[in-house]
Amino acid sequence: MNVYDTANRLAQEIKASEEYVNFKTAKDAIKLNSELDSKIKEFDVARYTSQLESMQTGKTDEEKMKKVQELYTELIEEPDAKRYFEAETKFNILVADVNKIIGEAIREVME
Repeated sequence: MNVYDTANRLAQEIKASEEYVNFKTAKDAIKLNSELDSKIKEFDVARYTSQLESMQTGKTDEEKMKKVQELYTELIEEPDAKRYFEAETKFNILVADVNKIIGEAIREVME
């Protein structure tokens, strides 16, 4: 079997997975609510910026982290946002697990 065929089959399996379907459904629901969509985008930017800065400097900006936590606390009270974050987490775990399996398979040649 061709590696590319296997990769394409894996891609289809991922798209058919419960994690992917639930995340896509939750994401589509968020897009229907422009205010909630904007708040989640604001949260994502704040979270990404905080994480990137922390990785680059090795320090955590407590004020930025507090803002991220406040945004999350506010968002999680909204049922659609809560479903979105839960689905996002489960999907990210699936992707991380697949990446780990592939990484372990090729580790020897990458060292």
